[in-house]
Amino acid sequence: MSGKKKLAVIAIGGNSLIVGKKISVSDQYDAVRETTKHIADVIESGWQVVVTHGNGPQVGFLMLRAEMARRHTGLHILPLVSCVADTMGGIGYQIQQALHNELKKRGLPSNTVTLITQVLVDPNDPKFNDPDKFVGEFYDDGKATEVREEHPDWTMKKDANRGWRRVVPSPKPIEIIELDAVRSLADSGFNIVAAGGGGIPVLQKPDGSYVGVDAVIDKDLASRLLANKLGADLLVISTGVPQVAVNFGTEAERKLGKVDIAALGEYMAQGQFPAGSMGPKIQSAIDFIKAGGKEVIITSPENLGQAFARGAGTHVVP
Repeated sequence: MSGKKKLAVIAIGGNSLIVGKKISVSDQYDAVRETTKHIADVIESGWQVVVTHGNGPQVGFLMLRAEMARRHTGLHILPLVSCVADTMGGIGYQIQQALHNELKKRGLPSNTVTLITQVLVDPNDPKFNDPDKFVGEFYDDGKATEVREEHPDWTMKKDANRGWRRVVPSPKPIEIIELDAVRSLADSGFNIVAAGGGGIPVLQKPDGSYVGVDAVIDKDLASRLLANKLGADLLVISTGVPQVAVNFGTEAERKLGKVDIAALGEYMAQGQFPAGSMGPKIQSAIDFIKAGGKEVIITSPENLGQAFARGAGTHVVP
């Protein structure tokens, strides 16, 4: 990066935009405004930021709307890849506007832009043969049989004791297609929202053209890749807790302040961080450092300012 400011890639979770049962668009915007206050604290302290975000609940809402519309009006189903793109635009718009407004209120440069971002995946990724990412609504046994008949190309699995759900592949991100555009915008002084929901997963054809694929890329893995490719000084991964802990939820629980990747790797091997929750965040932190990154902060959104200013949260170092 040729800019003067240090660059931080900040990944916020899609679930952080859902507060309790407040799930409307206006409710989510209220949550976004609260989160962007903390991001603005980071910017005010002298950093430039690229913000990424999750979209799990929001994609679920879109899929449910589409399924209900199909059932009651015969309207077409939305492909998953289109749902990812739609939520990238919708959530990106909210973050972009809220961050602009917050920065302007503080008298700071407020140039913020959302970039619809495609992410290349490998058609031979083993996840395409063993999809395991749950998406969409729950179905009982009878309805699941109907859904299989309507969508023979879907893979269905039981999600705990809540019923059947569609599962899709979650391949590893290989390349950020719009990387040069992100870099150019950052060099021009913009704060950027990019790679929302892990990015739109695409395959590359032999002629070099791209085609979208129904899959979900883990947003922390995509954020890590983007941060390394941009040469970011810092990767920030927000989560629902102020600090990472080992033996979580037990009497032996221990919070991690500053920790190196060797120790984190040992904890991973012990199974401390489940694949469905903290696992991808920890793996992303380790991968970022191994690929040349300097530091990763893992903490809750409201703790961002304290994490930057006073070392709160969990700090992963080489």
